[in-house]
Amino acid sequence: MSSWKIASFNVNSIRARLPIVLDWLHKNQPDVLCVQETKVQDLEFPEEEIREAGYHVVFRGEKSYNGVAIISQSLPREVRFGLGSGRDDDETRLIAAVIDNIPVVNTYVPQGRDSESEHFQYKLQWFDRLLAFFEKNYTPEKPLLWAGDLNIAPLDIDVHDPQGLRGHVDFHPEVRNKLAKVMEWGLVDVFRQHRPEPRQYTFWDYRVRGALERDIGWRVDHIMATRPLAGLSCRAWIDQEPRKAAKPSDHTPIAAEFEL
Repeated sequence: MSSWKIASFNVNSIRARLPIVLDWLHKNQPDVLCVQETKVQDLEFPEEEIREAGYHVVFRGEKSYNGVAIISQSLPREVRFGLGSGRDDDETRLIAAVIDNIPVVNTYVPQGRDSESEHFQYKLQWFDRLLAFFEKNYTPEKPLLWAGDLNIAPLDIDVHDPQGLRGHVDFHPEVRNKLAKVMEWGLVDVFRQHRPEPRQYTFWDYRVRGALERDIGWRVDHIMATRPLAGLSCRAWIDQEPRKAAKPSDHTPIAAEFEL
């Protein structure tokens, strides 16, 4: 058996956060790092710097918004972008590849903005389309890893104020139900499999004064796996150190390790 480590990190601009990302790669040596919200056109993605650090990288992005990438020690195979619908924005929200014979799907799910808006309806529909994507391309009887910023806190313990935040687009009953439907297809929350305790967050809003120090956070970044793969996981954790760095992202990495 060999150890296989995967992490997910919404960097909120790969160019602005490149020193933090490179430092984290050097210190942690993950086999795979799924990155979201790269906010950069492909021609300006810092591919050379990541390759100089000893990693392969595949990516798809656009100026100022969205953007996803997979950074890996092994060469990614069967790389694909989007949900297969032909929508351009899908291609900067989902990237999939096979790495070390494990299919990996990295998503940056729409945030939704406001529960009364068309953006929230788009978010709900996106989960329906994602479920169809899984059903078409994968099977829950085989290993599959799904990671990313899902813009959902699934459980009451995943937010600092479950009563006050009940109608928020990232904690709304409708969107939590949509995620539950995707999970019912055959996925396990790997982090919660190992860490059932409350106050485990991956996001602290810049706009909330002292959010990190006061632990006013959310767990909206996730690592999910089908049962055959989840059964091989041996630990999971959240690393707050990148959120404490100078000029940080508002998110921090979530990671899991498997014995393959």
